[in-house]
Amino acid sequence: MEKKSMLVPVLLGLFAALIYWWLLNSKERAQSAQLEKATVLVAKFDLPPRTIMNVDLVETREMPRMYLEQDAYEVRSQSDLKLVSNLVTAVRVPKGNQLTQSALVTLSPEAGLSVKVPPGYRGCVLPLENDLLRLVKPGDRVDILVTFDAVMGDNRKEKVTATILQNVLVLGVGSNLGQGLSSAQAKSKSKEEAADQSFSDKMGLSLALNPNEAQYLSLSQEQGKVYVVVRGLGDVELHPMEIASFKRLIK
Repeated sequence: MEKKSMLVPVLLGLFAALIYWWLLNSKERAQSAQLEKATVLVAKFDLPPRTIMNVDLVETREMPRMYLEQDAYEVRSQSDLKLVSNLVTAVRVPKGNQLTQSALVTLSPEAGLSVKVPPGYRGCVLPLENDLLRLVKPGDRVDILVTFDAVMGDNRKEKVTATILQNVLVLGVGSNLGQGLSSAQAKSKSKEEAADQSFSDKMGLSLALNPNEAQYLSLSQEQGKVYVVVRGLGDVELHPMEIASFKRLIK
Protein backbone atom coordinates (compact mmCIF):
# COMPACT_ATOMS: atom_id res chain seq x y z
CA MET A 1 0.00 0.00 0.00
CA GLU A 2 2.83 2.36 0.88
CA LYS A 3 4.41 1.90 -2.59
CA LYS A 4 1.09 2.70 -4.27
CA SER A 5 0.57 5.77 -2.14
CA MET A 6 4.05 7.05 -3.10
CA LEU A 7 3.52 6.30 -6.80
CA VAL A 8 0.48 8.56 -7.14
CA PRO A 9 2.28 11.81 -6.21
CA VAL A 10 5.19 10.87 -8.48
CA LEU A 11 2.85 10.34 -11.41
CA LEU A 12 1.03 13.59 -10.68
CA GLY A 13 4.35 15.37 -10.52
CA LEU A 14 5.44 13.91 -13.86
CA PHE A 15 2.10 14.89 -15.41
CA ALA A 16 2.43 18.45 -14.10
CA ALA A 17 6.01 18.64 -15.43
CA LEU A 18 4.85 17.47 -18.86
CA ILE A 19 2.12 20.10 -18.94
CA TYR A 20 4.60 22.81 -17.90
CA TRP A 21 7.07 21.65 -20.56
CA TRP A 22 4.33 21.67 -23.22
CA LEU A 23 3.16 25.17 -22.23
CA LEU A 24 6.74 26.46 -22.20
CA ASN A 25 7.45 25.02 -25.65
CA SER A 26 4.17 26.39 -27.03
CA LYS A 27 5.05 29.86 -25.77
CA GLU A 28 8.55 29.63 -27.26
CA ARG A 29 7.14 28.47 -30.59
CA ALA A 30 4.65 31.35 -30.60
CA GLN A 31 7.41 33.85 -29.83
CA SER A 32 9.63 32.37 -32.54
CA ALA A 33 6.77 32.62 -35.04
CA GLN A 34 6.24 36.26 -34.12
CA LEU A 35 9.94 37.06 -34.56
CA GLU A 36 10.16 35.13 -37.84
CA LYS A 37 10.92 37.41 -40.78
CA ALA A 38 8.36 38.00 -43.54
CA THR A 39 8.49 40.01 -46.76
CA VAL A 40 5.61 42.39 -47.52
CA LEU A 41 4.67 44.95 -50.16
CA VAL A 42 5.02 48.60 -49.15
CA ALA A 43 4.38 51.87 -50.98
CA LYS A 44 7.44 53.11 -52.84
CA PHE A 45 6.01 56.66 -52.96
CA ASP A 46 3.19 58.59 -51.33
CA LEU A 47 0.08 57.21 -53.04
CA PRO A 48 -2.96 59.52 -53.16
CA PRO A 49 -6.46 58.02 -53.08
CA ARG A 50 -7.67 56.47 -56.38
CA THR A 51 -4.18 55.72 -57.68
CA ILE A 52 -4.09 52.79 -60.12
CA MET A 53 -1.42 50.44 -58.86
CA ASN A 54 1.41 48.84 -60.81
CA VAL A 55 4.70 47.15 -59.90
CA ASP A 56 6.64 50.43 -60.26
CA LEU A 57 4.76 51.93 -57.30
CA VAL A 58 5.63 49.20 -54.80
CA GLU A 59 8.71 47.65 -53.23
CA THR A 60 9.35 44.83 -50.79
CA ARG A 61 10.43 45.09 -47.19
CA GLU A 62 11.44 42.41 -44.67
CA MET A 63 10.15 42.72 -41.10
CA PRO A 64 9.24 40.53 -38.12
CA ARG A 65 5.92 38.77 -38.67
CA MET A 66 4.57 40.28 -35.46
CA TYR A 67 4.53 43.71 -37.18
CA LEU A 68 2.58 42.58 -40.24
CA GLU A 69 -0.84 44.07 -40.78
CA GLN A 70 -3.57 41.45 -40.68
CA ASP A 71 -4.42 41.84 -44.39
CA ALA A 72 -0.97 42.79 -45.71
CA TYR A 73 0.27 41.49 -49.06
CA GLU A 74 2.96 38.96 -48.18
CA VAL A 75 5.55 38.25 -50.87
CA ARG A 76 6.71 34.65 -51.22
CA SER A 77 7.81 34.77 -54.87
CA GLN A 78 8.65 37.37 -57.50
CA SER A 79 5.23 36.95 -59.13
CA ASP A 80 3.55 38.16 -55.92
CA LEU A 81 4.67 41.68 -56.83
CA LYS A 82 1.82 41.69 -59.36
CA LEU A 83 -0.82 41.00 -56.71
CA VAL A 84 -1.74 44.69 -56.54
CA SER A 85 -1.53 45.50 -60.27
CA ASN A 86 -4.66 47.28 -61.55
CA LEU A 87 -6.02 47.72 -58.05
CA VAL A 88 -6.88 51.24 -56.87
CA THR A 89 -6.02 52.92 -53.58
CA ALA A 90 -9.18 53.63 -51.59
CA VAL A 91 -7.28 55.88 -49.15
CA ARG A 92 -3.94 57.68 -49.08
CA VAL A 93 -1.04 55.30 -48.51
CA PRO A 94 2.10 57.10 -47.22
CA LYS A 95 5.52 56.10 -48.53
CA GLY A 96 6.84 53.03 -46.73
CA ASN A 97 3.47 51.91 -45.36
CA GLN A 98 2.35 48.35 -45.86
CA LEU A 99 -0.17 47.81 -48.65
CA THR A 100 -3.26 46.11 -47.30
CA GLN A 101 -6.28 44.53 -48.92
CA SER A 102 -8.56 46.95 -47.06
CA ALA A 103 -6.72 49.95 -48.55
CA LEU A 104 -7.10 48.77 -52.15
CA VAL A 105 -10.21 48.15 -54.25
CA THR A 106 -10.66 46.59 -57.67
CA LEU A 107 -10.83 48.68 -60.83
CA SER A 108 -14.63 48.90 -60.65
CA PRO A 109 -17.42 51.46 -60.09
CA GLU A 110 -16.30 51.57 -56.47
CA ALA A 111 -13.04 53.16 -57.67
CA GLY A 112 -14.87 55.52 -60.06
CA LEU A 113 -14.64 56.04 -63.82
CA SER A 114 -12.23 58.98 -63.53
CA VAL A 115 -9.30 56.68 -62.74
CA LYS A 116 -9.57 55.29 -66.29
CA VAL A 117 -9.98 58.58 -68.20
CA PRO A 118 -6.80 59.58 -70.13
CA PRO A 119 -5.47 63.14 -69.65
CA GLY A 120 -7.36 65.69 -71.76
CA TYR A 121 -10.34 63.39 -72.29
CA ARG A 122 -13.78 62.99 -70.74
CA GLY A 123 -15.54 59.85 -69.60
CA CYS A 124 -18.92 59.61 -71.36
CA VAL A 125 -21.55 56.96 -70.70
CA LEU A 126 -23.64 55.84 -73.67
CA PRO A 127 -26.71 53.64 -72.95
CA LEU A 128 -26.85 50.62 -75.26
CA GLU A 129 -28.76 47.38 -75.60
CA ASN A 130 -27.42 44.60 -73.38
CA ASP A 131 -27.08 42.13 -76.26
CA LEU A 132 -24.45 44.33 -77.91
CA LEU A 133 -22.64 45.14 -74.67
CA ARG A 134 -21.89 41.47 -74.04
CA LEU A 135 -19.64 41.52 -77.12
CA VAL A 136 -17.69 44.69 -76.23
CA LYS A 137 -14.83 44.67 -73.71
CA PRO A 138 -12.87 47.45 -71.94
CA GLY A 139 -9.92 48.43 -74.12
CA ASP A 140 -11.79 47.81 -77.40
CA ARG A 141 -11.96 50.53 -80.05
CA VAL A 142 -15.31 51.48 -81.60
CA ASP A 143 -16.85 53.84 -84.16
CA ILE A 144 -20.00 55.82 -83.38
CA LEU A 145 -22.73 56.13 -86.00
CA VAL A 146 -25.92 58.18 -85.89
CA THR A 147 -29.03 57.67 -88.04
CA PHE A 148 -31.25 60.73 -88.39
CA ASP A 149 -33.68 62.52 -90.70
CA ALA A 150 -31.70 64.93 -92.89
CA VAL A 151 -33.43 67.84 -94.65
CA MET A 152 -32.45 67.71 -98.34
CA GLY A 153 -32.20 70.65 -100.79
CA ASP A 154 -35.88 70.38 -101.81
CA ASN A 155 -36.94 70.44 -98.15
CA ARG A 156 -37.60 66.71 -98.36
CA LYS A 157 -36.54 64.66 -95.35
CA GLU A 158 -34.40 61.62 -95.96
CA LYS A 159 -33.09 59.17 -93.39
CA VAL A 160 -29.29 58.97 -93.47
CA THR A 161 -26.49 57.48 -91.39
CA ALA A 162 -23.21 59.24 -90.62
CA THR A 163 -20.09 58.04 -88.84
CA ILE A 164 -19.46 60.88 -86.42
CA LEU A 165 -16.62 59.42 -84.30
CA GLN A 166 -13.88 56.92 -85.10
CA ASN A 167 -11.37 54.94 -83.05
CA VAL A 168 -13.03 55.66 -79.70
CA LEU A 169 -11.52 53.94 -76.66
CA VAL A 170 -13.93 51.88 -74.53
CA LEU A 171 -13.19 52.50 -70.84
CA GLY A 172 -15.84 50.24 -69.40
CA VAL A 173 -18.88 48.12 -70.11
CA GLY A 174 -21.54 48.31 -67.44
CA SER A 175 -19.76 47.79 -64.13
CA ASN A 176 -16.74 46.20 -65.83
CA LEU A 177 -13.87 48.71 -65.98
CA GLY A 178 -11.31 46.07 -66.86
CA GLN A 179 -10.66 44.82 -63.36
CA GLY A 180 -9.12 41.42 -62.82
CA LEU A 181 -11.47 39.04 -61.04
CA SER A 182 -11.07 35.76 -59.22
CA SER A 183 -13.48 32.96 -60.16
CA ALA A 184 -15.56 33.67 -57.05
CA GLN A 185 -15.69 37.39 -57.82
CA ALA A 186 -16.59 36.71 -61.45
CA LYS A 187 -19.46 34.44 -60.38
CA SER A 188 -20.74 37.05 -57.92
CA LYS A 189 -20.42 39.79 -60.56
CA SER A 190 -22.38 37.72 -63.10
CA LYS A 191 -25.23 37.33 -60.61
CA GLU A 192 -25.28 41.07 -59.91
CA GLU A 193 -25.32 41.93 -63.63
CA ALA A 194 -28.10 39.42 -64.25
CA ALA A 195 -30.14 41.08 -61.50
CA ASP A 196 -29.47 44.53 -62.99
CA GLN A 197 -30.51 43.37 -66.45
CA SER A 198 -33.79 42.00 -65.14
CA PHE A 199 -34.80 45.58 -64.36
CA SER A 200 -33.48 47.18 -67.54
CA ASP A 201 -32.70 46.14 -71.10
CA LYS A 202 -29.93 48.76 -71.33
CA MET A 203 -26.56 49.33 -69.70
CA GLY A 204 -23.87 51.95 -70.10
CA LEU A 205 -20.86 51.89 -72.41
CA SER A 206 -18.16 54.17 -70.97
CA LEU A 207 -16.11 55.98 -73.63
CA ALA A 208 -13.05 58.26 -73.64
CA LEU A 209 -13.87 61.37 -75.72
CA ASN A 210 -12.27 64.76 -76.06
CA PRO A 211 -14.56 67.70 -75.13
CA ASN A 212 -15.65 68.37 -78.75
CA GLU A 213 -16.42 64.71 -79.38
CA ALA A 214 -18.46 64.60 -76.18
CA GLN A 215 -20.60 67.49 -77.44
CA TYR A 216 -21.25 65.82 -80.79
CA LEU A 217 -22.19 62.56 -79.10
CA SER A 218 -24.65 64.37 -76.85
CA LEU A 219 -26.17 66.21 -79.83
CA SER A 220 -26.43 62.99 -81.83
CA GLN A 221 -28.36 61.26 -79.05
CA GLU A 222 -30.94 64.07 -79.20
CA GLN A 223 -31.18 64.22 -82.99
CA GLY A 224 -31.24 60.55 -83.96
CA LYS A 225 -30.44 56.99 -83.02
CA VAL A 226 -26.85 56.17 -82.07
CA TYR A 227 -25.15 52.91 -82.99
CA VAL A 228 -21.77 51.43 -82.07
CA VAL A 229 -19.61 49.24 -84.31
CA VAL A 230 -16.58 47.41 -82.94
CA ARG A 231 -13.15 47.63 -84.58
CA GLY A 232 -10.74 44.74 -84.93
CA LEU A 233 -7.88 44.50 -82.44
CA GLY A 234 -5.08 46.85 -83.43
CA ASP A 235 -7.18 48.81 -85.96
CA VAL A 236 -6.73 52.49 -85.06
CA GLU A 237 -6.77 54.09 -88.52
CA LEU A 238 -9.16 56.93 -89.38
CA HIS A 239 -10.94 56.82 -92.74
CA PRO A 240 -12.98 59.45 -94.62
CA MET A 241 -16.61 58.28 -94.53
CA GLU A 242 -19.41 59.56 -96.73
CA ILE A 243 -22.93 59.86 -95.36
CA ALA A 244 -24.96 56.78 -96.21
CA SER A 245 -28.48 57.01 -97.65
CA PHE A 246 -30.79 54.69 -99.54
CA LYS A 247 -30.66 57.06 -102.50
CA ARG A 248 -26.90 56.60 -102.81
CA LEU A 249 -27.22 52.89 -102.18
CA ILE A 250 -29.70 52.40 -105.06
CA LYS A 251 -27.56 54.45 -107.43
